[in-house]
Amino acid sequence: MDMIKAALKSLGYPERDCYELTASPHRFPDGAHYRNEVAGIENFQVLEAMVDEAEKRQVPIHRIIATVGGATLLTDAELKDMAQLAAAKNIEVIITPCTSRGWDSGRQITTPEGIVSGMRIRGVDNMYYVLKCVERSLEAGFKGFLVTDEGLLTVLGEMRAKGYIPQDVIFKVSVFAGHGTPASAKLLQKLGADTFNPLADLTLPMLAAIRSAVNLPMDVYLALVDGMGGFYRFSEAAEIAKICAPVYFKFEPGKSEGDIYKTWVDTGYKAYLAREKVRQVQAVSDWIKRLAPELVCSAQAVAGLSIPKA
Repeated sequence: MDMIKAALKSLGYPERDCYELTASPHRFPDGAHYRNEVAGIENFQVLEAMVDEAEKRQVPIHRIIATVGGATLLTDAELKDMAQLAAAKNIEVIITPCTSRGWDSGRQITTPEGIVSGMRIRGVDNMYYVLKCVERSLEAGFKGFLVTDEGLLTVLGEMRAKGYIPQDVIFKVSVFAGHGTPASAKLLQKLGADTFNPLADLTLPMLAAIRSAVNLPMDVYLALVDGMGGFYRFSEAAEIAKICAPVYFKFEPGKSEGDIYKTWVDTGYKAYLAREKVRQVQAVSDWIKRLAPELVCSAQAVAGLSIPKA
């Protein structure tokens, strides 16, 4: 007997990646297999363009990843305007608090070798600033936050448990945290994650193995910025929905994070990308209807989303 495989099995972990591509027994509360998530909605004008395109195409957008450049860079009024529009359109918003690790004053991460240390927070003061940005975003009405650091996730989870943060607030672990195994997924769920984005380049067997270990929603890239790999997985969407349900399909095409998310980049360009992302959502929907019409997508106004307070 292989002692390592026996130990993994006894501890509740899969012994290998799931090459059988076992169908997930889990679903969203409404019974759906999948929902749609659009990343990079940086301000009110971009959100407005995305909503307009989604309504024209009659495509449901359930969640957006907003202010990827950092909610710190928006005014109080801009945040409130975004919250009100998202609330009116029944869209869950995951706010990225503060500027990311790549844009703070630390320079290790900007070097070819230093980047391997990841996107985790540098120092207590920086964690405090992130938490203050969460506080401000809560006041603006938002109820979902992107987390790139397991220590921050621990603190946020404890704050929610103790009542410092409302119980209905959710935490999404970012792809920047770099998790890609069932053990990592179980750890994140234990620390308080409500949904998580695994590494973008995982194979179907790798994704299926993660699903066998946890039941929290997975957020899987179907379109990725060129700077992180630039791939498209539209033709795999149906299979991903089957093995990963409940799953958010994530759309984030573009040249690079830096190209898209600086505040001085033309808002018209960002609005164009938002419309293109909605078009891609529709293309994936068409593929799923062709390959696996039995798969269910949630309605736009489905109950249970962390909709901002207007």
